[in-house]
Amino acid sequence: MPEPKASDFPPQAALDWFKAKGIQPGFDYRDVWKEEHSNAFTVAKMLNADLLVEVRALVEQALEQGQTFAQFQAAIKPLLVKSGWWGIQTMDDPLTGETKPVQLGSEGRLKTIYRTNMRTARAAGQWQRIERTKRAMPYLTYTLGPSREHRALHVSWQGITLPVDHPWWQSHMPPNGWGCACGVRQISKFEYAKLEGKAGYQFAPQDDGTREWVNKRTGEVETLPSGIDPGWNYNPGKGRQQALQTDLAAKEKQMRQTLSAPL
Repeated sequence: MPEPKASDFPPQAALDWFKAKGIQPGFDYRDVWKEEHSNAFTVAKMLNADLLVEVRALVEQALEQGQTFAQFQAAIKPLLVKSGWWGIQTMDDPLTGETKPVQLGSEGRLKTIYRTNMRTARAAGQWQRIERTKRAMPYLTYTLGPSREHRALHVSWQGITLPVDHPWWQSHMPPNGWGCACGVRQISKFEYAKLEGKAGYQFAPQDDGTREWVNKRTGEVETLPSGIDPGWNYNPGKGRQQALQTDLAAKEKQMRQTLSAPL
């Protein structure tokens, strides 16, 4: 699969989005979920906050400089090896207290870190541009990425063309899973009119059904759109504001409970 390049991004928007992230250590990828990723950088099983800060800085550097995966790997691997965060090691799960062998640094893990952060930053930066220009270009078309193999449902979504504000983009804005390289193309009313009736395009979302998935870290049951991996059914560009609103609501609820508690 061709590697994403930072030079392909709406550069400043993607970089600004990433720079605004804090850090949030987590043992399991399910410990930091969906919209939380828009506000916090995390690497599963990297519980050392100082190391997480250093890794975040190297990802930011890769995004800013347009590094290839090979360049990113050359910069980050020595840090992880020196810090002891490499290979299979025994760790305690803070949630369960269980001690078990876990995979820390590896080439596969580094590819996941690189691809996930590059693609979500690109999607978030692109969404900011889409919001700014939607009056002139009010439609989005789902496109397949350069992967050699595609998920069957993602292939069926190719050519779906909907208004920018259609709720389908809330859950289906690419990337839509681990390794997904799909994207969207923004188009004008004029181009939309030319596409109507043209083979290969559809102007309503498919009814692909849903499935239930249990987050075994929290016990919560989520209903996911078919074809989307758990944790990817959100729009990175909208996620930050939603996460902030959720956090604010939780704090307000806690404050109300504190104020109403008997002295």
